[in-house]
Amino acid sequence: MKLAFIGPPGSGKGTYAQRVGPKLGIPQISTGDLLREEVAKKTEIGKKIKDTMESGELVSDDIVAELLKKRLDQPDAQKGFILDGYPRNRVQAEALEEITGLDKVVNLVVPDEIVIYRLGGRRTCGDCDTLFNINTMAPKKEGICDECGGELIQRKDDTPEVIKDRLQTYENETKPIIDFYRDKGLLVDVQCDEADIPPEVIVEKIMEKLGN
Repeated sequence: MKLAFIGPPGSGKGTYAQRVGPKLGIPQISTGDLLREEVAKKTEIGKKIKDTMESGELVSDDIVAELLKKRLDQPDAQKGFILDGYPRNRVQAEALEEITGLDKVVNLVVPDEIVIYRLGGRRTCGDCDTLFNINTMAPKKEGICDECGGELIQRKDDTPEVIKDRLQTYENETKPIIDFYRDKGLLVDVQCDEADIPPEVIVEKIMEKLGN
């Protein structure tokens, strides 16, 4: 099954994709992870990506599409995948159609106040990139990753000032693709109106919507 999870920043795309993927036997593919991997390689493109991400802006569509196409060509994605946070705008949605088709698009509907609450508490392991949230999914030991023992950090794009900019960018650029996919009959809305709802509850909703 070829899926895309879309929704505002902090809606839980990565958290839910990490749990739904194994249930369906398909990989979660985060364009954010692909971009951070490029940054870690310290290539010229990676340096440009780093500057853009730290300012809270979106990386160019051409760069994202190139990295995504390379990832979808890998063997584990041949039977399906979950795109986590992609496409983000109409241009990306149309570019994706040239790369591959989708079976369903899961649209996570989350109010702004919940987004701000969640992102303000998000922490990422500096070593293995595992996500935690001090408000909703705290690590067993404060500031330490449960998985590898690495230090948890707050990414610059999860600070209050940048969160507001990201929500405005979502409103302007990402929301229009909801109608794009609804018109195609691919959109599946999943509502989340509680900040502290366990991830498993939303995952169950998603599985039901997908007919699994």
